[in-house]
Amino acid sequence: MDPAVPVTELLQAMGEGKSAASEELLRRLQGQLRGLAQAQLRGVNAGHTWQPTALVNEAWVRMVGKSESAWENRRHFFFVAARAMHDVLVEQARRGATRKRGGGWTRRDLESLEIPAEAPAEDLLALDEALARLERRDARAAEIVRLRFFAGLSESETAAALEISERTVRREWRYARALLLADLVGEDGSAA
Repeated sequence: MDPAVPVTELLQAMGEGKSAASEELLRRLQGQLRGLAQAQLRGVNAGHTWQPTALVNEAWVRMVGKSESAWENRRHFFFVAARAMHDVLVEQARRGATRKRGGGWTRRDLESLEIPAEAPAEDLLALDEALARLERRDARAAEIVRLRFFAGLSESETAAALEISERTVRREWRYARALLLADLVGEDGSAA
């Protein structure tokens, strides 16, 4: 493929089933996808077995294996990639979780919902379940959490991605974190 072809055109060509476009897109975006994978891996337990390249490859297989792999634009593509990487890590955490659900929980304040250096698999699973409940309650708040927390976007990048104001992102980010915290921590102060 011509190296001057914009990424958006490659995404469209992939949607039309052109395999050369898929290979070119992966080649061009490999570095950015690896950076996204590294950000995802920083938030999981040090005992994980994933390397950034392996995580990119697994997410890529999932993304292009879907029949609906037509992405609207570059931003949509990276959102789907971040979600695919997150799903891969959550599945690994589910497989590797050995403690009974709810065991060993500790109380956390609202600020602790930032990505820790080494989150245990159980925390990742609990957060994923809480995020699914949040999505049923407020889809946009859940999308803001995914973009900020899992994709590592700033407030301004999230606002641009969702085409809303930074002030709205800030407000809904606080709201979403409060809902997640309430979901993760019981009313008596113990973990849910």
